[in-house]
Amino acid sequence: MAPTYEDILTLFREVAESQKETERKFRETDLKFQETDRKIQETDRLIKELSRTFGGWSNRLGEFVEEMVRPAVVRLFRSRGLEVHQVMRDVTAINDDGTEGIEVDLLITNVETAIGVECKSRLTLEDVQEHLARLEKFKRLFPQYAGYRLMGAVAAMVLPDEVARFAYRQGLFVLAQSGDAILIRNDDRFTPKEW
Repeated sequence: MAPTYEDILTLFREVAESQKETERKFRETDLKFQETDRKIQETDRLIKELSRTFGGWSNRLGEFVEEMVRPAVVRLFRSRGLEVHQVMRDVTAINDDGTEGIEVDLLITNVETAIGVECKSRLTLEDVQEHLARLEKFKRLFPQYAGYRLMGAVAAMVLPDEVARFAYRQGLFVLAQSGDAILIRNDDRFTPKEW
């Protein structure tokens, strides 16, 4: 039996109603996506804000360590027989074409010796490796120290034992907080590497 006009009309109404329901569900889904997107953007904004805040704190902690170490290095290195005439903070060098540069947190000098010190709130193996690479470039980027004995040191408030051992084996002086003082953790058998 062939569909009647009424059957076809009913079918069109059902299809139209189904289409309206589908469109309503699409609008609801679109609103949910928009809300999710808004939440993602807000989360991204909060993460960026927290990163800036923590980055600022990390820089401040590094400055704090530098300020703790700076007055102690004169006493510490003199006790190891190394005269200290100058202690300079945040010394930077860049090559002539600007393609390479380094920054040394503390540079300790006398008339023949320079010691580059990397200061961190918490020292990692990567920090030590980066400092070793920095020391390799030092005399090339600071030609005024080409005739100096160059040595290196690392200093930290938090210094895991394995990191301290690694730095020691690489020929670096290891300075760490002990109570309210800064100490050189290298024993009397230590011979610093010279670059």
